Amino acid sequence: MDTGIGNFIRFINKQDPTSFAGELSHWPVNIQAAFENPGPRLNFLIPGMIRGSVGSLVAPGGAGKSVFGLQLAVWLTSGADLLGFGEAPTDQAVAYLSAEDPLPVLSERLYAIGEVLSDRERHLVEDNLMVMPLEGIQANLLSSRWINALQNLAEAHDLLILDTLRRFHGCDENDGSAMARLLGNLELIASRTGCSILFLHHTSKAALWNQAGDQQQASRGSSVLTDNIRWQGYLAAMTPGEAKKYGITTEPISRYVRFGVSKANYHAAVHPKWFIRGTAGVLQPVDLVAQASKRIQRRAAV
Repeated sequence: MDTGIGNFIRFINKQDPTSFAGELSHWPVNIQAAFENPGPRLNFLIPGMIRGSVGSLVAPGGAGKSVFGLQLAVWLTSGADLLGFGEAPTDQAVAYLSAEDPLPVLSERLYAIGEVLSDRERHLVEDNLMVMPLEGIQANLLSSRWINALQNLAEAHDLLILDTLRRFHGCDENDGSAMARLLGNLELIASRTGCSILFLHHTSKAALWNQAGDQQQASRGSSVLTDNIRWQGYLAAMTPGEAKKYGITTEPISRYVRFGVSKANYHAAVHPKWFIRGTAGVLQPVDLVAQASKRIQRRAAV
């Protein structure tokens, strides 16, 4: 092996604080083997997001992202398909850290979700889901103490959900350097533990004004918060134009939200899904069919 290459490999391995002295766990890709073997299939935890990666769910305030996060956690822990995602890898362990909503609100939402679960599904959720209220706690993802605590938590879980990102740091979200360090810490936790991390985040004011919540650039703050992650989902409120398209006339359009994926580095685009808000804000999948335009209807009648 070339001396320069060997020295670089040893240098890289020394940068990993989890490696034992002299241990070489980081190696270049074996190009010949890669040409001859397709390798293992990518392991997705949620649609479009692979295990051990960092992603975000972006939505305006009040759109339902916290409830969506809880329902996602219930789906993974019990297989109860509350979101219409299909079969889930059940018995996954999920930790939901709520730094925004108080215990009474969380309890109300969990009660509403539990109403539609079977006894078996309830037991699975009880065994595999931890919901931790952090009201009044100043979390800091740039603190080594917090990073160590989250890493210890991640080692026992398949997914950490952070609700919301703004509550887990005290920096200016437009500061690209600070956000890069923050995401770097989350990536470090994910790579060391194999636990995926999903942070809930707000859309920007510009995205709200332009009804562009389904775009990659909808995330509030520095573009790093989108560029440096591998997956970004969104919840977008129904617009008057969409209400007209789907013939929504009897329900307030504010009850409808659309979920989709605006960034998925390792997966094809996920088809958007519509939900309607029910008791305690719990989201229920709904099939909406576009109404034929009056012009098409007139032609069909001829």
